[in-house]
Amino acid sequence: MKKVVLGHTAERVSTLCLGAMYFGTRQNQAESFALLDQFMDAGGNFIDTANIYAWWEPGFQGGESEPVLGSWLKARRNRQQVFLATKVGFGYQDVPKSLQASLIEQECNKSLQRLGVETIDLYYSHIDDRDTPLEETLEAYYRLHKAGKVRYIGASNTLAWRLEEARWISQTQGWPAYQCVQQRHTYLRKKPGTTFDPQVAVNEDLLDYCRNRKITLLAYSALLSGAYTRAERTFGDSYLGPDSDRRLVTLHAVAAEQGVSPNQVILAWMLASDPPVLPLIAASTREQLAENIAALQVTLTAEQMARLDSAGPA
Repeated sequence: MKKVVLGHTAERVSTLCLGAMYFGTRQNQAESFALLDQFMDAGGNFIDTANIYAWWEPGFQGGESEPVLGSWLKARRNRQQVFLATKVGFGYQDVPKSLQASLIEQECNKSLQRLGVETIDLYYSHIDDRDTPLEETLEAYYRLHKAGKVRYIGASNTLAWRLEEARWISQTQGWPAYQCVQQRHTYLRKKPGTTFDPQVAVNEDLLDYCRNRKITLLAYSALLSGAYTRAERTFGDSYLGPDSDRRLVTLHAVAAEQGVSPNQVILAWMLASDPPVLPLIAASTREQLAENIAALQVTLTAEQMARLDSAGPA
């Protein structure tokens, strides 16, 4: 699996990032281990989780994913081969939704313990907390970095202008800066005026910002939980309309030309875009994960990329 540089670091991460959201909940430990092994065997090294995963699943409360990853790292003795990302900011259990310094430091320590590691490679602000000064949040990350608990930081669900404010603060204070942003993004475009709150979708401002500031962009919900290929899954009202109808026709035409699935075209399209987008992939079976990984073998032509990009008015 190809590796690319993360932001302005010297770290090389796999072009596909494995999402561990449902490890320890929908997937038990054995199933999670099998998917992790398969991803690593394919050359992947970038693994993503969060402190809250997955509190919304019946019978769970959050904090289930990180211990599974920790057990796998210990069992496989491969910590040095893994670039490990987790997040802080959303509320779960008795933890409020916040990026206050004290909460960041407390949650970091809890994540380190659950993961069984000394250092988190990439620590995300999972939200943009407008009630806490950016200076307070970024200084907390600086202290964690100085203590050796966090190597790099990233943002999620954050608009471009807020990323620029954070960049300026980090630069003037000599603190760690956000190296990437993880946002909701897929091939279909949401209808104007709709929202996924508290999730934030990629827009043209963010694409332009990442392109010019050389910030790595990652996409979650890239395949909309299988809606592109599974008849029982729906896209949701935010995606329905003439623009999506046109884009779906183009997507399926390109997939037929390539002899691959629409999912694989979407992942290939993201990776070939400007700026490149690193997809977070998730799977409940080895077959689903293999399909996602096989997207790396898909090379879209310039003509196909142009058709995919221009299908329907912006």
